[in-house]
Amino acid sequence: MIRFGCSQLVVERLDPLVNPGTLPSPHVHQIVGGNSFNSTMDPATHDLVKESSCTSCTFAEDFSNYWTAVLYFRARNGTYKRVPQFANVGLRAVGGITVYYIPPYDGKTKVTAFKPGFRMLVGDAALRKADGMQRQLCHRCYKSADGAGIPGDSQDGAPCTGSDTQSLPPAPCNGGIRTTITFPTCWDGKNMDSPDHKSHVAYPETGSFESVGTCPDSHPVRLPQLMYEVMWDTRPFNDPDLWPEDGSQPFFWSTGDETGYSQHGDYLFGWKGDALQRALDARCNNAVCKELRVQTSEEAMKCTKAQTAVEDVDGWLERIPGN
Repeated sequence: MIRFGCSQLVVERLDPLVNPGTLPSPHVHQIVGGNSFNSTMDPATHDLVKESSCTSCTFAEDFSNYWTAVLYFRARNGTYKRVPQFANVGLRAVGGITVYYIPPYDGKTKVTAFKPGFRMLVGDAALRKADGMQRQLCHRCYKSADGAGIPGDSQDGAPCTGSDTQSLPPAPCNGGIRTTITFPTCWDGKNMDSPDHKSHVAYPETGSFESVGTCPDSHPVRLPQLMYEVMWDTRPFNDPDLWPEDGSQPFFWSTGDETGYSQHGDYLFGWKGDALQRALDARCNNAVCKELRVQTSEEAMKCTKAQTAVEDVDGWLERIPGN
């Protein structure tokens, strides 16, 4: 599987997929990838590869944009603070997202890389209950203060298994919270997008991606499994005296959601040429691949851009921006 880090490009209220042209968009996102990211990104005219001069991802041919909601902590006095992030195990990054492109686990079945103009969304920013939540969106509460993500940690295991929860964890997590966002893996083979940004993709009709389940006839093209992991450093907020007196958990997604069910991820494909297909065919492993040009983590960290929707998203705030 291809696994690599993408450092933070910008944190702001922009969403060219769901709210194109809206400045600011309804809630805060953390965005990584190519620096051509903006509020519109019309697929008919915007070429992520040509219009980006750098990428915050360590694979230098990946100018895609990946983004998620942002986690906030609410203090007893009602003010909010954005939760910082830390790099995933084995990676160096400034916040951001760990990105996975996973080929079928049988070691032989081929997948088709995404095409220029392809984009999709998983999850629902308006959801406040488990009913209707898409597959494999979850939170992992790391029990060990210094073992977050380390193989062998008591919480180690496949994403969205064991004690992982769709909702935000109800108790303090000594090692922070990892969120996992997994996208559907079957494509209709025709549409690069759909009105809801979801209908052109689907889940296997039988089984799962992991079991090499069959794609439905309506969506016959097998895609790689795209997955995000985000490491939230909730450790500075673990003092019980900071939590609500009634013991309820104090974290909110930037959607204004304290349940956790609104977790979602957005994707705009932007790999150069056939780079992703070559890497998938070669079954490249982790962040090193002879098929791809790699830049150092330090080079990736230098790729940032200023907010377009300028506002404070990091200080102690009276409200979460947009809420």
